Amino acid sequence: MADISVLAPVLVVVYGLALVCVYRVLLSYRTAQGALAWIIGLLGFPFLALPLFVLFGRNRFSGYVRARRLGDRSLNHLLTQLERRTPTQPRPGHEHFSDELQVLSHLAKQPFTSGNQCDLLKDGAVIFEALFDAMEDAREYILMEFYIVRSDRVGQRIKKILKRKLAEGVQVYFLYDDIGSVSLPKRYLTELRQAGARIASFGDGNVRRRRFQMNFRNHRKLLVCDGRVGFVGGINLGDEYLGTAIDQGSWRDTHCRIQGPAVLALQLAWLEDWNWASSPLPVLNWHTAGKAPGNQEMLILPSGPADAFETCALFFLNCINNARQRIWITSPYFVPDVQVINALQLAALRGVDVRIIIPEKSDHPLIRLAAYSYLVQASKAGIGIYQYQPGFMHQKMVLVDHRYAAIGTANLDNRSMRLNFEITALSTGSEFISQVDNMLEEDLKSCRKMTEWDYRDRSVLFRLSCRATRLLAPLL
Repeated sequence: MADISVLAPVLVVVYGLALVCVYRVLLSYRTAQGALAWIIGLLGFPFLALPLFVLFGRNRFSGYVRARRLGDRSLNHLLTQLERRTPTQPRPGHEHFSDELQVLSHLAKQPFTSGNQCDLLKDGAVIFEALFDAMEDAREYILMEFYIVRSDRVGQRIKKILKRKLAEGVQVYFLYDDIGSVSLPKRYLTELRQAGARIASFGDGNVRRRRFQMNFRNHRKLLVCDGRVGFVGGINLGDEYLGTAIDQGSWRDTHCRIQGPAVLALQLAWLEDWNWASSPLPVLNWHTAGKAPGNQEMLILPSGPADAFETCALFFLNCINNARQRIWITSPYFVPDVQVINALQLAALRGVDVRIIIPEKSDHPLIRLAAYSYLVQASKAGIGIYQYQPGFMHQKMVLVDHRYAAIGTANLDNRSMRLNFEITALSTGSEFISQVDNMLEEDLKSCRKMTEWDYRDRSVLFRLSCRATRLLAPLL
């Protein structure tokens, strides 16, 4: 009886907490499948599900929304300045503004700008040298935002450059994600702070996130120098991005260098994140150069769980649904939800050349297993899924017909579409599209096309593992 008298209050408390969590799920769920999974787990296995819900259960980042509203007046003023002072494409509603571009502009809450130059940078060595050169050339300020920062060779070189620029009077603002950079030594950050850098982690804006919450990662990777040159893409700051000494072989990644008014749009996205993590807002350059550095039309599209819409998911759906001849997507993580896989199937069935490039060698074995579970659906519809053979393919690219191409940080998975803060740069410039086309054609030469038999011919245990892992898609 004594044991029962002790156990009963514990069960009452545990199931009471589980019911509170179920209440939160019902008020805020985004997908019925995810909600049902949490409800069944919380009511059936509360001792296991409760800690998982605390770590992974929230799907709305209300704190960021509040911080955004507090900064709306100043940030909206800067957006107005950006629209007035930069050459922009026709606004939504203009007869020459297509429906799909109108959707993307609405999602980004920013205009397409013209007069930009956007160049592809392929793989770590080339990308890092371009980043280093831009930082060395900075005269006013350096804005950094990366998911992963390491204190290895790449990290140490960056620290040396930043300390030297700080000594020259250049302002440095360094924003990192505390989950992605969990192994970054405090000493690394202390040295930069002592040299005069302003440093903040994305978790600084939310004490609960620092202690308990594993969602809402800032997965963005961007650099802006003086408001004149900006970079965005797949590269984090670590030696593995050089393609050496990793289990998956050589690292395949892509970044881009942007010059022109789109840099100011990239800067505005950085400023919104800084407004959440730290204060006050720094004084930055919001004037474009006198002469346009190029002729490309570009849009900077930030996305995240604080948005009114599921911006990242709608971006992919908009691209897929409006493709006429082809849509090629590269992503290291391929775990699409029902909407995206259905859209890909419909595109293939209407004759669009649908190709998805994923790595054969993955840094996430569960995601690799889940990807196999889509092969039957893909093959029946005519979707081409290609495995990149030489090493780990980490780039995130989208190519739609010959009309536009995008590069950024978003993957084809639930985490990017609903839980992470991501950013994408999109260009309608023929020069950039041609660069992307040639690069992906070259990548496809190093790929093997998968078929449904890559799944069907495997053991029952393998297929069960793939299907079971797919059930975890909302958490992967």
